[in-house]
Amino acid sequence: MATGPAEEVSTTADTQETEAVQSKAPSDEVKGYEKWRLGGYGEMLAAFKDYGLNRYYGGSKGNTKKNHHEISIPRFVLEGEYKINPKWILSAEIEFESGGTGITYEIESQSGSENGEYETEVEKGGEVALEQFHLTRLIVPEFNVRVGHMIIPVGLTNSHHEPLNFFTAARPEGATTIMASTWHETGLEFFGRFGKGAATFDYEAMITSGLNPNGFDCYNWVKKAKQGFLEVDNFTAPAYTARLNWTGVPGLRLGASVFYNPKAQKNADKLITYAEYDDVNVLLYSFDAQYVNQYVTARANYLSGNITETIGVTAANRRYSSKSPYSRMGPVARRAVDWSAEVGVNLKSFFPHVNAFPVVYPFVHYNYYNPQETCEDGLIGDNRCQVSLWSFGLNWRPLSNLVVKADYTTRQIGTGKMFGSGPYNSENEFRIGIAYQLWFARK
Repeated sequence: MATGPAEEVSTTADTQETEAVQSKAPSDEVKGYEKWRLGGYGEMLAAFKDYGLNRYYGGSKGNTKKNHHEISIPRFVLEGEYKINPKWILSAEIEFESGGTGITYEIESQSGSENGEYETEVEKGGEVALEQFHLTRLIVPEFNVRVGHMIIPVGLTNSHHEPLNFFTAARPEGATTIMASTWHETGLEFFGRFGKGAATFDYEAMITSGLNPNGFDCYNWVKKAKQGFLEVDNFTAPAYTARLNWTGVPGLRLGASVFYNPKAQKNADKLITYAEYDDVNVLLYSFDAQYVNQYVTARANYLSGNITETIGVTAANRRYSSKSPYSRMGPVARRAVDWSAEVGVNLKSFFPHVNAFPVVYPFVHYNYYNPQETCEDGLIGDNRCQVSLWSFGLNWRPLSNLVVKADYTTRQIGTGKMFGSGPYNSENEFRIGIAYQLWFARK
């Protein structure tokens, strides 16, 4: 969650966005409260779709055309921070996803049919997750230490995942398809801020638990490789993450991040799984930008990466037990990609003296993603994973920490073109959501 108290944000675009952005600077860590504070964020969402349950599996024309509507509480998050003393801070964040947790049933698709077999599904009933739990030691502005369970700051969506930090009714689709969101791991972090004026930077450098290749698959790439199915995470092959932000121009933030997990096969549930193959090395990298002024908010993000030995991973995962929590779906792509851009206009800024004029942002959002952008020779990808989508909508902010969102999204399947139809049925939906983000008690 944002480190600045959301309820203190003004209604102008620049201060809204600046306070909503999470920062790791020591000055941001200690402001807003003296001893403790409690807060959180949450989202509610309704979606009205013109396509069926079995996305991508509708035969030669793609998904079946059928009205299908959904309503959900994607997440309810509670966060607390406690200053043991001015230099030591204990923080925790718990997320209730999709209403909690439990055992439900789902219908397993067979050959594009919606008449598949029933199977018990635990995860889909919801989730209660400890997203963050860490102890911070503030030293100097340039260098500080944090240890515990933390967010992996790769890409714009993970780094700034709170609902005031994106216009669409749901989190940007591409990033949440190919990578876990919000992605959190346990380890050690160094962070700080240095420079001044046009040479202002803040950084994060982390050593954490890595990915488990058992979870790689064709439709979600590395998303389900996040550890957590077992009581403890494998730390045999740790991962290394770095992020650098430049904030030298008022209203502008440029960011770059990299995640590297060498020899990830050592994090498998059973080491023998990949024993006959070479090292499985995972590299992710991203570039993102945000610009905010009184009138306009614009964001852009590029996320990609590479996995080595994907032929071996694909073969090994297909042999894995059907009772395992992994999908066994292949092929695993060598490279996936996601890029997006959005821009919103603050209409209120054009009528500053009209008190009754609401804070409304009409926006447009574009996203291209493909979890099978490049496959190794010998592996054939499914071009239905290639998605190009546009979203158009409005954000209304009746309060600085509350937003009502509505958007219309159209997806073109099997094409990388920004304009024009793909070879499969398009997917269209209208969504309405409401979200909040605030600190509601402090001392």
